[in-house]
Amino acid sequence: MNVCPFETKFVIYEVMKKIPIKIFVVEDDPIYRSLLVHFLSLNPDYQVKSYENAASFYKDLTEQPEIITLDYNLPDATGELVLDKILQVSPQSKVIFISVKEDIKTAINLFKKGVHDYIIKDEDVQQRLWVSIQNLKENILLKKEVASLKNEVEKKLNLQHTLIGQSEGLKKVLDLMQKAAQVNITTSITGETGTGKDLVAKSLHNLSAQKDHPFIAINVAAIPHDLLESELFGHEKGAFTGAASRRLGKMEEAQNGTLFLDEIGDMNLNMQAKLLRALQEKELTRVGGNEVIKINVRIIVATHRNLLMEVKKGKFREDLYYRLLGLNIYLPPLRERSSDIILLANFFIETFCKENGIHKKHLGVEAKKKLLKYHFPGNIRELKSIIELACVLTEKDEIEPAFIQLQEDAHSVYTGLGHYTLKEYNEKLVEHYLQVYDHDVMTVAHKLGIGKTTVYRIIQRKRKEILSK
Repeated sequence: MNVCPFETKFVIYEVMKKIPIKIFVVEDDPIYRSLLVHFLSLNPDYQVKSYENAASFYKDLTEQPEIITLDYNLPDATGELVLDKILQVSPQSKVIFISVKEDIKTAINLFKKGVHDYIIKDEDVQQRLWVSIQNLKENILLKKEVASLKNEVEKKLNLQHTLIGQSEGLKKVLDLMQKAAQVNITTSITGETGTGKDLVAKSLHNLSAQKDHPFIAINVAAIPHDLLESELFGHEKGAFTGAASRRLGKMEEAQNGTLFLDEIGDMNLNMQAKLLRALQEKELTRVGGNEVIKINVRIIVATHRNLLMEVKKGKFREDLYYRLLGLNIYLPPLRERSSDIILLANFFIETFCKENGIHKKHLGVEAKKKLLKYHFPGNIRELKSIIELACVLTEKDEIEPAFIQLQEDAHSVYTGLGHYTLKEYNEKLVEHYLQVYDHDVMTVAHKLGIGKTTVYRIIQRKRKEILSK
């Protein structure tokens, strides 16, 4: 279908004009300053701020306005000194000088420095200023639109670089994410622990129409049942002991954006009923309050549990299950994405080395074979932990198999690393398991067969070391 050029131009203009142009007016005469501000503010596309001297103007210059109208003679600085400051702090700002002096030599020197216009204060100043800004407007808005489109492209590229892989399983995930992002539909993300459900949720938000509004995440499993209602819906002052002031809940904070409910399967039945009502009615009432608050949020939920089985066991409400199911995105475990293991490992190596300022390392052939034979019960999170530990332990550019520490050969961790003391060996082993199991102290203690106090002691010692640096 052919598109009329006029229609295309109109659509582009409609998009661009939603982006306000920031204009700073620097003028010491209060009457003239008010006149300019009023005149420019008549255009709803302009966001106008004014300043009476250079000192007050300098404080806000880092905001980098698109246009600056500048009086040549200010009480605390000359026009050329102010221009030098602008060129230093905000060189992309377009400067329009407004002066009582009709000095051609001065004007020429200013134009050589990059000034956009030089206007004399006379009866035509408003008309000349209007024309000058209009000439700048379309170019400025076009640059803003290009920057906005570039940002959107970068978001999509970031999605591709973050959700790394070429397996069929990941391709299905990416396809469903694109579909989910195009419409406002409740999305459920399922998969084993460590498969990246939180990452998918955040990426979905960044691709959706809600991207310019808040993304609020709440881990249901991490909050005690008796505090979850307040955390989700908020509370009024005096609602319970310790409620010293009103607090907005996560659902209210996410207004017009996205609320991500991680580990939704851990929510108790009483809270499930309250959540269902809020979602159905699109409204909530804070704990201890009477005000009904309308809500408009996109819901994304995630769980490692089989919610349908939980429904059959009577642990999850059937009506809430169907309310939340929406479009389901299943994240396959890493053992079903064997073609992605080395790609992910290389990504983690590059990221870790760059973030820590160490020379980039690479996986040796045997190290790759060792990774490909492993089943990764902790999925991507475990792979990331294994790779980061290997980068720390190896002193060579090539990561050898001995530095790929897997659960199945944990008894041989750090074999051949005789320069470690027994204390250092134990600490590194505990730190490794804490990373693998997402700092779940009880699980780490159980896996290593040690007391939880030992794990806590090592954590505290590590924190003190970090704080002392």
